[in-house]
Amino acid sequence: MSRLRLCTLILVFVPSAAITAGCNSGRYLFTRTKLPPHQLDFSSEGRAAAPASHKAADAEGRKRWRYIVIHHSATDGGNAAVFDRAHRKRGWDELGYHFVIDNGKGGPDGRVETGSRWVTQKWGAHCGGTPGNEYNSYGIGICLVGSFDRSLPSPAQLAALDKLVTELAETYHIPARNIISHRDAPCARTACPGDALHSYIVAHSRNNVAGHVASAN
Repeated sequence: MSRLRLCTLILVFVPSAAITAGCNSGRYLFTRTKLPPHQLDFSSEGRAAAPASHKAADAEGRKRWRYIVIHHSATDGGNAAVFDRAHRKRGWDELGYHFVIDNGKGGPDGRVETGSRWVTQKWGAHCGGTPGNEYNSYGIGICLVGSFDRSLPSPAQLAALDKLVTELAETYHIPARNIISHRDAPCARTACPGDALHSYIVAHSRNNVAGHVASAN
């Protein structure tokens, strides 16, 4: 794991009423014309003990992560500490994501914050509603701060995302096809991570990982 040079979670106070949760505000949950910009896990798995099946590890003692699930916060700004507080208010035990990539409005642009779930290799609470809770149990959740329906994240955020995704995929042998947007998870009813970022993931992130794997073989 020495290759993953990732920052630890840094508590930063952001005096902004506009930053609410780092997740969906609930405005679109029950409309038929527009999907929610984001949707977190409100199921019991997001608050209770980890599934027994997730305690399995590979031959090197690492968790058997199978997916990388990419989200946006659907907020103007924020950081891991802000979203952690919001998630706790909603009933979670801690931040639902494993990593948060800041956008300069709550933390340095492109900074990767490592959540406490990753430190303890704990299942996620960011992709609820999938069959068997598969994408929480085995999915690494990455959230980019911002709303990316019409525009892409900053260059610094994209560079951090590319590096993080590539290193995670190589370390945990996650195939490029399993690098997905939140909206691509089975049964997910959300527009997350926005059309622009979703297109980037499909056209670039997967190909980038596939290229690294090919060059390494």
